[in-house]
Amino acid sequence: MSSEHTHNHSHSHNHAPAEFNQAFAIGIALNTAFVIIEGFYGWKINSLALLADAGHNLSDVAGLILAWGGALAGQRRPDARYTYGFKRASILAAFVNAVVLLLAMGSLGWEALGRLQHPAATQGATIIAVAGVGIVINTATALMFMRGSQGDLNIRGAYLHMAADALVSLGVVLGGALYLWQGWAWIDPVMSLVIAVVIVLGTWNLMRQSLHLLFDGVPDSVDLVAVRRLLLDLPDVADVHDLHVWAMGTSDIALTAHLVLTQQVTDTNALLHEAEHALHDHFEIRHATLQLESPSYALQCAQRTGASCQ
Repeated sequence: MSSEHTHNHSHSHNHAPAEFNQAFAIGIALNTAFVIIEGFYGWKINSLALLADAGHNLSDVAGLILAWGGALAGQRRPDARYTYGFKRASILAAFVNAVVLLLAMGSLGWEALGRLQHPAATQGATIIAVAGVGIVINTATALMFMRGSQGDLNIRGAYLHMAADALVSLGVVLGGALYLWQGWAWIDPVMSLVIAVVIVLGTWNLMRQSLHLLFDGVPDSVDLVAVRRLLLDLPDVADVHDLHVWAMGTSDIALTAHLVLTQQVTDTNALLHEAEHALHDHFEIRHATLQLESPSYALQCAQRTGASCQ
């Protein structure tokens, strides 16, 4: 029986969440202050749109705190009990964020439908002024997270929340303007419903992706067929089996695979080096564990298990 060779490799890299501590702190502080202001004026002038937006912003403050906590937990170093550290905390934070936001929007929609039956007068000018401040705050916060939104689902969740808030505040401004122009009392709950629908549509994909990763699904950025093809195209690789790809966190992808080699392999170190760099360059897979097998060993595994060596 030929010997097994297992090789672990991790490229050194900067973890995205560590670069966003200041953005989280500033975003939480700005949005907390704005929630207080918007909630006060929404209550004072009886505007459901302002109260709805304040409630949504409050959930986003909680969401930012949750995302920050997930990011910080993900930076915890591995130990003997948690060999991956707490990287998955960032995925869990993204999922909880999405669920809480969807529940909040369901409550908002229900309240708006009730208010539509009994529209109440409000103050358009105050709505425009307060929501205008919200556009500035939410846009500034979103811009702080935009750079990391492509490579980290947790950061993307924070970015999407803030970008959606800026659009929501713009919608509230438009609603206030229409109220001043036409005096439509029903425009306030209608804008609240529109806000809820827009946010649900924007949040649904975040929930789907985070739930997918929680169950060790292959990240959307990785084409498993292309990964298999890349490994098979390596020199001296005859077959690939037990290929698994999953997300350890929202910015860390791991892979394990068994590579069945031809009989003529002379330099396994060169093969491993080429495989690791190809996986990193093409798929951003930073943690690869590759087991090298001879054809005879792979055949014995298949005979023992009835399928392939696990």
